[in-house]
Amino acid sequence: MNDVTFAVLGTGGIGRRTLEVSKHKDGLTPVAACDRHGVAVDHDGLDVDELLSATEGNIASDGGASAVKETGEMKGVAASTQAVSTDTPIDDIIAESDDIDAVLIALPNFEHDFIPRVADRFVDAGYSGVLVDVLKRSRVIGMLDERTETFEESGITFVCGAGATPGFLTGAAALAAQSFVEVDEVEIWWGVGLKSGYEDNRGTVREDIAHLPEYDINDAREMSDEEIAEVIDEHDGVIEFNDMEHADDVLLERAGICDAEDVTVGGILDVTSDEKPTTTTVRVTGTTFDGERGTNTFQLDDNTSMEANVNGPALGYLKSAVRRNRAGEYGVFGPAELLPQF
Repeated sequence: MNDVTFAVLGTGGIGRRTLEVSKHKDGLTPVAACDRHGVAVDHDGLDVDELLSATEGNIASDGGASAVKETGEMKGVAASTQAVSTDTPIDDIIAESDDIDAVLIALPNFEHDFIPRVADRFVDAGYSGVLVDVLKRSRVIGMLDERTETFEESGITFVCGAGATPGFLTGAAALAAQSFVEVDEVEIWWGVGLKSGYEDNRGTVREDIAHLPEYDINDAREMSDEEIAEVIDEHDGVIEFNDMEHADDVLLERAGICDAEDVTVGGILDVTSDEKPTTTTVRVTGTTFDGERGTNTFQLDDNTSMEANVNGPALGYLKSAVRRNRAGEYGVFGPAELLPQF
């Protein structure tokens, strides 16, 4: 497989760490990155260390749901010597996309149709290549599936939900299900420790809060930073989530593993410690061909960080998608339908 060039849309927590992890993945060259303030493009390969150093700093908020990295006189990516300021960062990446094999969409997703609409912009520009996202919510998968024919006609291979959950753990459930001829239940239970707390993980924490029963995605988008902090304080920094709307359910159903209603996802977020509050575990219960009922269990080691379990798989799925794309396979794929490449 030839080297893969890729771009990252969004350089918050997920985008930054994707760039960092890419330095340890063979055959991957990041050539473009952007945020709401700037865009950096170098088709010979970005200087990732300089970009990350330039954009490191305090997170500042505009008073609403959006948070940006800020340092010196310039904000975000624009602070890098490789970048320029722009009011049209996504359009600027699209303009360079003829020479980009794959694009990882790591943008905040506080509108259900946002990522599908970003994909539409690449289609309208005539892009032919790979798009990968790490979205979480079930209902977005249907919006992408509606675009399957368009993606096929455009030569686009879209991998949806390619992070940890959905993503890595969805794929683990699909493998664990192979022992059975009928799957009765899939339980995904995750644990994340973020000692750096809300300040350095605003997008992730805000989106997770939208899964609490008393809130929804619109609430999370409109809440101020102070209101988010109050929710965290109400839970003493440790928040438990049950029966979340995570896309693992529809992704396992579309792969023929089980019905979406047989999948449950929950977990514990601890913003007071880097240690995981609980072990991330996938349990698949079913019946074998000879009538035996059992449960296959997959666990992540507690020493593997959220960043490693999100960004490693995201880039692995990206590499796998490029193989599919170069083989002429276009459309929408989920993490239960293909294995990530190391």
